[in-house]
Amino acid sequence: MKDINETRKRMDAIDEGLMKLFLERMELVGEVADAKRESGAAISDPAREREILSRVTAEAGEGNENAARLFFSTLFSISKARQRSILNGDSPLVAEIDRAMEKGTKGFPTRAFVACCGAEGSFAQQAASQMVLTPTIVYFNGFESVFEAVEKGLCPYGVLPVENSAAGSVASVYDLMQRHRFHIARSLRLKVDHVLLAPPGTELADVREVISHPHALAQCSRFLKELPAAKAVPAGNTAVAAKAVAASGRRDAAVIASRACAELYGLNVLAGKIQDAAYNYTRFICISKDLEVYPESNRISIMLSLPHRPGALAAIISKFAAVNVNLTKLESRPIPGMDFEFSFIFDFEASPADAGVRSLLSELSQDPEIERFEFLGAYRE
Repeated sequence: MKDINETRKRMDAIDEGLMKLFLERMELVGEVADAKRESGAAISDPAREREILSRVTAEAGEGNENAARLFFSTLFSISKARQRSILNGDSPLVAEIDRAMEKGTKGFPTRAFVACCGAEGSFAQQAASQMVLTPTIVYFNGFESVFEAVEKGLCPYGVLPVENSAAGSVASVYDLMQRHRFHIARSLRLKVDHVLLAPPGTELADVREVISHPHALAQCSRFLKELPAAKAVPAGNTAVAAKAVAASGRRDAAVIASRACAELYGLNVLAGKIQDAAYNYTRFICISKDLEVYPESNRISIMLSLPHRPGALAAIISKFAAVNVNLTKLESRPIPGMDFEFSFIFDFEASPADAGVRSLLSELSQDPEIERFEFLGAYRE
């Protein structure tokens, strides 16, 4: 029986040899980049890559063919990134981030106009009041109106829900992200406690309709099952629904909303903390028209559209692992007008001042194989 330690020593010796060869290859990559600068040749050479892959996979044999293809494809990606770095230097994106960081040293504004969905007492209003110390809140009917208010300069900031710990992503907001120009300036996880509200004189046994936003209804599904005589009715916003029920004069309708709506609209609390999970949080983002980066930013979000081919997404994810970056969310949304093709939104824990992260962003933003790249923001959560 072979001694595993002896085998590992042989592997270590091979690894040392591989590292020497890798560094030697990187030196040659620099020479290739210099030659391409003089000749004006493109960085990518698909025909040469196919030729090499055909040769090495044949040499590797059937059992190692896929591993050899992965190994050399990764090597090609590293080599092209090095060439882009030599030929292009820092990307315009990195320079833009630096300007935003310098401008943001004074800190996030304490007073600002903020666009929100719904009405007073909504969870978006509560999130806005925590992100901006003294906000002047302008209410709109839908998520797209919030995007448009910021994009057109009507409000410098807008607050939108993107994810709930129980009900998942707010798909409509992610779909709108593909159609609007914006940046994320800040984000917040808001503890959400739902209560059942009804006009004075209404008893729980009288309720035949429970009205609320679909996400709120989903977050309170167990409670609603205990009311078999009541029908769940979706609404555009919890606070707007509370205001409408209060004005309706009905005694058979109730609303799921925040406790703040009870006092605001003269409603009684029929049941408190009715959400399924005690740990119920909604993540909100604060969007701005221009890129704003403030001290202590610890999250970054980007949007990518990738070629529709095997391994395209895996190749991008491996780049995050290479710089020791933790992906906290990967959201895919279908691209309108494109069959089975998707945009991907990456949220990850990182500082925009980190050298490895800056190198990664520079590489991704200049990679011609990425069909669309959008830097959504660097912000604190």
